[in-house]
Amino acid sequence: MKVRLKEYTQTWKTMFEDEVKVLNAIFGNEIIVFEHFGSTSIPGMKAKPVIDMMCIVRDIERIDTYNEKMIELNYDVAGDWGITGRRLFRKGGENRTHHIHFYQIDNPHIERHLIFRDYLLAHPEEVQKYSEFKENLAKKYESTSDYSPAKKAFVSGMEKNAIVWHKLREAQK
Repeated sequence: MKVRLKEYTQTWKTMFEDEVKVLNAIFGNEIIVFEHFGSTSIPGMKAKPVIDMMCIVRDIERIDTYNEKMIELNYDVAGDWGITGRRLFRKGGENRTHHIHFYQIDNPHIERHLIFRDYLLAHPEEVQKYSEFKENLAKKYESTSDYSPAKKAFVSGMEKNAIVWHKLREAQK
C-alpha cells in the first residue's frame, strides 16, 4: 500500500464517532468501550488517513463469530495479525479508512497504546518531532511495507518515554 501522509483534520474524529455507531449496531454489548488511538487521534500529527479504533471486549473469542457480518460490511478480516489476543478488521482496501483492533479487557497492549496516545496528547513537541520523522520517511519510502518497519525503532523509543512519563504521573497521584 502507498504511504499517504496527511495533515491532521477534525474529520478523523468524526470518522471515529461515525464508525462507533456502525460497530455498536453490529456488536452491541460485546464492546465495553471504544478508544480512538494512533496518529489520527492526535491533533497536529501528520498521519496516514486510517482511523485506528480500539474495541475493548470481555471475551475476544466471541468476536470471531462476527466475521461474516463484518465481511458483508466490506471489512477485511485479518485475525490477530501478529499480535496474540487481538482481532483486526480493515476497511477500505487499498484506500484504507479504518483499522478496528479488538482486545479482551485484560490484554496488555491496551495500556501500551493508550499511554502512548496520552503521552503525545500531553507533549506537542513530541508530536512535532514524530510528524517530522514520518515526513522524512515518507519521502524515502513509497510503500507502507517499507515505511512501517522503518519507524519501529523511533516509535519504540517514544513508547519508552511515554511509559516513564506515565509511571511518574501515577506516582504523583
